[in-house]
Amino acid sequence: MIRLTLYFCFFALPAHALSCLTEAFEDTSFTRCTVDTARADLRLFWKGEDDRPLAFFSNLKSYLLNQDLTLKFAMNAGMFRKDLSPAGHYVEAGNQYRQVIRKAGPGNFGMLPNGVFCIEGSSAKFFKTNDFLVQTPTCEFATQSGPMLVIDGALHPRFLENSTSKFIRNGVGTTDQGDQAHFVISDEVVTFHQFARYFKDHLGINNALYFDGNVSVIFAPTLDRLGIGRPVGPMIAVVEPASW
Repeated sequence: MIRLTLYFCFFALPAHALSCLTEAFEDTSFTRCTVDTARADLRLFWKGEDDRPLAFFSNLKSYLLNQDLTLKFAMNAGMFRKDLSPAGHYVEAGNQYRQVIRKAGPGNFGMLPNGVFCIEGSSAKFFKTNDFLVQTPTCEFATQSGPMLVIDGALHPRFLENSTSKFIRNGVGTTDQGDQAHFVISDEVVTFHQFARYFKDHLGINNALYFDGNVSVIFAPTLDRLGIGRPVGPMIAVVEPASW
């Protein structure tokens, strides 16, 4: 009986490690995939075996199948240049490909404070860019983007409630313990202010980071979302062995 119980729990874990849903906040639809970072295999991906950017989730699926892995969830994860290379700091499987950019600049990425999303062991956390440089955490995977949406429980100071700038936007927020990561994409155009309040007021998240807007895509097959759209740079994904 004991051996049977262990067998059941082992195969039940993947189902509880990732959950996706669509819900309304202030009469606006959002799609959210929540990842249990201790149970799920959460990774960042950029290039394939040919050393070229994967660009599309369909390419990521094929790349993973060659490694006997299945793609369960994916989202574009950080701003990128025209050649699809990361705009800021990027670490994949312990290898650093881009250094940290700490200066303010034009565009959303340079709207300080921006931040670094870091996967370290079984937790996923944020660091404001300057804090990241001081604390120098050891991240197995990391991506820098900006601006921060929620900073220690407060909205980014430059977000305006009456802003007219509206886009499909995506980003991520984590619990204070780093044991859950909420990946969110708006299903309708929203302002920065409303998008950040979804994390702060609806999810009760104290720290969240903006990934991108307009080019935002998500792969969530349980919701029939296959992420067909424009090419993107870095991607965050949950994978599992193809035999499961």
